[in-house]
Amino acid sequence: MLSLSMIARNEEAQIGRCLASVAGFCDELLVLDTGSTDNTKSIASEAGARVETIEWPGDFAPARNRALELVQGDWVLVLDADELLLSDAKAPLQALMAQPDVLVINLLRFEAGAAQSPYSSVSRLFKRHPALNWNRAYHASIDDSVEKLLQTEPQWRVVDCPEPALVHSGYQLENLVAGHKAERLRQAMEAELAAHPGDPYACAKLGGLEIESGAIERGIALLQQGLAHCSEGQSSERYELQLHLGIAYSQSDLPRAEQHYRAALNEPLNPRLSIGARLNLGALMLRQNKLEEAASHTEAATRQAPEVALGWYNLGLIRRKANNIAGALEAYETALELAPNNPEIHQNLGAAQLLGGNFETARQSFLTAIGLLLSQGRQEEARELAAKAGELVKLDAA
Repeated sequence: MLSLSMIARNEEAQIGRCLASVAGFCDELLVLDTGSTDNTKSIASEAGARVETIEWPGDFAPARNRALELVQGDWVLVLDADELLLSDAKAPLQALMAQPDVLVINLLRFEAGAAQSPYSSVSRLFKRHPALNWNRAYHASIDDSVEKLLQTEPQWRVVDCPEPALVHSGYQLENLVAGHKAERLRQAMEAELAAHPGDPYACAKLGGLEIESGAIERGIALLQQGLAHCSEGQSSERYELQLHLGIAYSQSDLPRAEQHYRAALNEPLNPRLSIGARLNLGALMLRQNKLEEAASHTEAATRQAPEVALGWYNLGLIRRKANNIAGALEAYETALELAPNNPEIHQNLGAAQLLGGNFETARQSFLTAIGLLLSQGRQEEARELAAKAGELVKLDAA
């Protein structure tokens, strides 16, 4: 028996789709509501879930532990309302659950909207064992309890599902802004570091936030501190630390940035998990006009994760600079199939079409890019593009 365990609060816009994605796969659906004031509970009930309620305990770990106490299955799948289970993953997951010595199945999760790390690995499918529980702030995890259990019961195995299993929309810009997730993450990781100085996971998350916000010096210090405390088995943490160090140095010290990206790629991870470092290294090679290596890394990224639009977009940039206009057009078209509302792709497609002598399609691509920028509230960028494109093609042509 497989149980879904979920905590939720004011998720009426998303919870229905999430529950529909596990219909027929999970035998029991449990939603623990932590104080919704919208229609979350009624939507969950209509979808066949048993809805229980608690007051918000102030942290995710105790809420997840309470939800875990309420399920009855031999196996537990833990999802958030902004996640979907992919249909193609169901058969591989069932095959892994049928193996008697498997304790935890790590799930490959596609992070929609997360350009730097489009995939993550999450331990969200596991046997309901009394020793397993959640801890850690914000990004609660069972990993610590799994590690402790394996010391006394080494017969268990932790395995990876090789195919993408989940789609997560929480890193899309509108969701980050609406939920203030970045600030909540910052507060949680500051508290984690105060309690556990040098913790690699907290250093990676907080260091990455500092780099993104422009606090480069503190970000680098945190990332280096995390590296100094990484143990041999912490490949995921070491990868993320090296990735963010590469980003930190990418504007000031290209050789050092390259060194960190290559170190990140040396970590023994599923290729999809390291796609960000490979794409960044390819972009770094493009900036240095090392087109052959730039193409090699970027083409590898499109083979490893053909569903990531950024890989095809970058490949278009590289091919265009190499004067391979036909190849650039092909790459941009593939990118647009995956991200049709990305104005940068339309803009660069227009530039490539212009180089190929197709003025009318270039005009249409530029107009589409301008319209998308306006619809996204990026008026200044739209005006700049209109001025530049207007020097090349007649945008107001009939």
